[in-house]
Amino acid sequence: MEKDELLEKVKELIDGQDSEELKGLVADMHPADIAELCNELDLEAARFVFRQLDRETAADVLVYMDEDVRREYLDLMPSETIAKVIDYMDTDDAVDIIQEMDEEKQGEVLAHIEDMEQASDIVDLMQYDENTAGGLMGTEMVVVNENLSMPECLQEMRKQAEDMDEIYNVYVVDDDGRLKGVFPLKKMITNPSVSKVKYVMETDPISTHVDTPIDDVVQMIEKYDLVAVPVIDSIGRLQGQITVDDVIDELREQQEHDYQMVSGLTGDVETSDSVWHQVVSRIPWLLIGMVGGILNSMLLGKFESSLFVKFTGLLLFIPLIGGTGGNVGTQSSALVVQGLANGSLDTSSVWKQVFKEFTVALMNAVILSGLVLVYNLFAFGSSELVTWAVPVTMFVLVVIGTLWGTLLPLLFEKIHIDPAIATGPFVQITNDLLGIAIYIAVITVVTLA
Repeated sequence: MEKDELLEKVKELIDGQDSEELKGLVADMHPADIAELCNELDLEAARFVFRQLDRETAADVLVYMDEDVRREYLDLMPSETIAKVIDYMDTDDAVDIIQEMDEEKQGEVLAHIEDMEQASDIVDLMQYDENTAGGLMGTEMVVVNENLSMPECLQEMRKQAEDMDEIYNVYVVDDDGRLKGVFPLKKMITNPSVSKVKYVMETDPISTHVDTPIDDVVQMIEKYDLVAVPVIDSIGRLQGQITVDDVIDELREQQEHDYQMVSGLTGDVETSDSVWHQVVSRIPWLLIGMVGGILNSMLLGKFESSLFVKFTGLLLFIPLIGGTGGNVGTQSSALVVQGLANGSLDTSSVWKQVFKEFTVALMNAVILSGLVLVYNLFAFGSSELVTWAVPVTMFVLVVIGTLWGTLLPLLFEKIHIDPAIATGPFVQITNDLLGIAIYIAVITVVTLA
């Protein structure tokens, strides 16, 4: 059944209060599809659908829901009902959802969670910064002691696995809970039953610390092709694990954030957000762009206006100068930001990257200024001021603009400002000003020569 057809069918069943047929309709649907359906319905209709779900499915649907829809829905749900649904969630998902509520409701929900061990784990996880490994990890994992025999290990694994949806790794710890290794499931078959876990485990597993920034965790999982990474505390005790599905969600959020920053949007913005919220998110960079335009006009106003009257061709190339400066700066800064984000650009290779960008800038400058010179020779002749002023400006601007676009995100990274800002309006505005300043300087030098 097509999406639109399904949506109409569900609305029809809701209008008729046909809960039995609706329950049968959603029974075979994936929780993500049910969540998508709820996102399209009004709040009351979504609540009606939600009431037809068993608690395990309801928990998954709540996780998949759009954040804004979920927040509205949670505001209407009694704390006791939320707690019963959270009982079926992984701790990392439960933490994310509970943190969307106000403090008073958080306390009420935690008080109603029947599984005290899960409630304790959730409270512990809420203490970590959400931008660290501790804030992203979950506590659902299979953990065995290094001194267990194979039969004992298998029994313990079966016992712990009963309450888990997925098993990524089996972690091995000592008597103090310190991470000692990872137990490969293949060894369960290939080694004698009398062997202890510590003799067949893989030692020195790749792990991360609870305070490690999420960006570093993402790079680690991507670099080593991991499906999960264990998280330890300062003395090596196993605290939880971060799985690849958590990382995918984080990558998507980072990409959305960076794309919005590049586009000149401040804060997280969705198409469903209110008009006022979208205005507030867009207006800061638009105002900065307006200020940049005013500064450009002031620069031109200070310049000898009679030259523009005498040589009208100079005016024709102002948009070209501004556009080229913004483009070359954006290209360079985008590469640097990408390198900083994926870890391919580190401190030791910064100047190597700057030199490479300088070489690329020289080649681009020669090509672009050469093409403009050829055009001007045909259009204006060799004796006109504009014929030589524009190519020289293009050459200087491409080189300086490229270097500026390269160094700006590095500077932002150094002073702990999101470098993604440098790929957006900021570099375009500054390079516009830079282009006009260089244009005026070149014209002045050429006229005096």
